[in-house]
Amino acid sequence: MWPRSPGIHFRVYRVWPASHSFLGVDVNASEERVSAAVTLRGDTERSGVVVTITSSSVPGSPPSGAPAKPTSLRRVAAASSIGTTIEWYDFFIYGTAAALVFPTLFFSEQSAASATLSSFATFAVAFFARPVGAAVFGHFGDRIGRKRTLVWTLMIMGVATVFIGLLPGYETGAFGAFENGIGILAPTLLVACRFFQGFAVGGEWAGATLLTAEYAPEGKRGVMAMWPQLGVAFAFFLSSGTFLLFAVVAGEGAGPDSAFMQYGWRVPFLMSAVLVLVGLWIRLSVEETPVFKADRVRAAADIAPKTLPFADAIRYQWKEILLAGGALTSLFSLFYMGTSFLTSYATKNLEHPRTFVLAMGMVAAVVFGLAIALSAMFSDRFGRKKVIGTSVALAVVWSLVVFPILDTKSTFAFVIGLLVTLIIFGIAYGPAGALLPELFQARYRYTGAGLGYNLAGILGGALPPLAAAAMVGQGNSFGVGIMLSLLSAMSMMCVLAMSESNTNKVLAEVEENDPVMATEVP
Repeated sequence: MWPRSPGIHFRVYRVWPASHSFLGVDVNASEERVSAAVTLRGDTERSGVVVTITSSSVPGSPPSGAPAKPTSLRRVAAASSIGTTIEWYDFFIYGTAAALVFPTLFFSEQSAASATLSSFATFAVAFFARPVGAAVFGHFGDRIGRKRTLVWTLMIMGVATVFIGLLPGYETGAFGAFENGIGILAPTLLVACRFFQGFAVGGEWAGATLLTAEYAPEGKRGVMAMWPQLGVAFAFFLSSGTFLLFAVVAGEGAGPDSAFMQYGWRVPFLMSAVLVLVGLWIRLSVEETPVFKADRVRAAADIAPKTLPFADAIRYQWKEILLAGGALTSLFSLFYMGTSFLTSYATKNLEHPRTFVLAMGMVAAVVFGLAIALSAMFSDRFGRKKVIGTSVALAVVWSLVVFPILDTKSTFAFVIGLLVTLIIFGIAYGPAGALLPELFQARYRYTGAGLGYNLAGILGGALPPLAAAAMVGQGNSFGVGIMLSLLSAMSMMCVLAMSESNTNKVLAEVEENDPVMATEVP
């Protein structure tokens, strides 16, 4: 027997297999073995080859003989939840600032209505950057791993957010520098930073949900995938809370020379640097998912030419991408209308105090966090499709009545409008974290889930706030409700066209009845 040396060892056998191929993956703590049979189809059995690869140093696994340190489900949940909290905190403070600050500081040469529209246009830039991020980070997430990719998304988001906090305005400086502003360069740099925020978020969500879904025990994917979803509620609470704190400290003044406009709004952006360091420390402590490790072992034995995950996702599962994007459009439209847009609408059109609106945002964050948790748990029992369908059906009706309720200008009416809108959103958002990973094959799951999610972001999160700002500027708030109801009706059609996914098995192995390594459906 030859001595074994580190690396990859091949054993080739001549066999006469049956009429179909098989590929099995067995991932152990100390080594990975891949057996692949290649056959030629035809009327008669032909000889094939079995290749056994034994590797003592597969990327992402410990050296041979060194026991793998298991990653606890609690650590996985914490890494996904804290990471998405930080990413979405950065994302939301921009939305809050777009409603309260940016029209005055970065678009001061425009009328109030035009400045608000321009501010929300910069907000929308991120949604068009998100599919780009989904494709780029999806490629690397499917090739080099979920963990490494999530570290990069976190760092890019943090740098872009801190830079926004340092930007001078159109006619105002920052921390004593550029006292007269930097003119058109200010909104230009703001748009660039916003693009990189969207670029990072485009790769964040899919990676975080895959981290939990691929670690989840059978029948518990809804509960596990709830944790990155809860990061959104935590982030909305933090973003509203930080702005509320500095609005109270710096005062209610809305003029460009007020303390809040001069420096108060910048502090939440600069605080992102500390949060990013915490998030990196936690994420670096988590091992790569077992499903991804097994998929890499399979890929090492695959003699077929390598293809791009993005191209494969579009080629083989374009239908799932479109259906997922359409089904979640209602979710996005409710959320961004219920957070960023209503913050602007309540302060400028309904004339509610800024501190009251921000405080209600914190209350709403707690309530819709509970809705996310409960709906995720129910989806394991009743199915993703039924729970999301319930949310969409409620949205069709609620969208038509929410603005007439808000336009009474009662503070109680605003609280009801905000809470119900975010509860309906939470009902759909809870199961979404498990739904998308269940729809796609392991070899391009990061890419496919990211594309479907961010397509919904464009349809429901980018365009409706822009259209709503234009409608409200013309005094047509009821038109906003009609638009939201129509988007929810479109989502309902997509939900009805989808297959239930909660019984799918998220695997990396190729089964005999699954030759292209799709998510197995019993």
